[in-house]
Amino acid sequence: MSAYKISDIKPLNHSVAECLDDYFRALNGHAPKNLYDTILDQVEPPLLRATLKYCDGNQSKAAEMLGLNRATLRKKLKQYKIKPTAL
Repeated sequence: MSAYKISDIKPLNHSVAECLDDYFRALNGHAPKNLYDTILDQVEPPLLRATLKYCDGNQSKAAEMLGLNRATLRKKLKQYKIKPTAL
């Protein structure tokens, strides 16, 4: 297994830009509705899950890493029906 160097990792904004380009291409000229909310609803749950997994389910550590307080993190977990123990 090879170790990654931070310089080997493509910046996250490149991946996001590629996904958005694909999304707009798939719309085929149709205007999306509530794009901001749609993007947040698609991005926030995997962000929360991945961060919790990285923190071994430790909500305090995950909240700190996300720049949220624990109550806000718990509210978002409930909103998206994410059970941190199932990660």
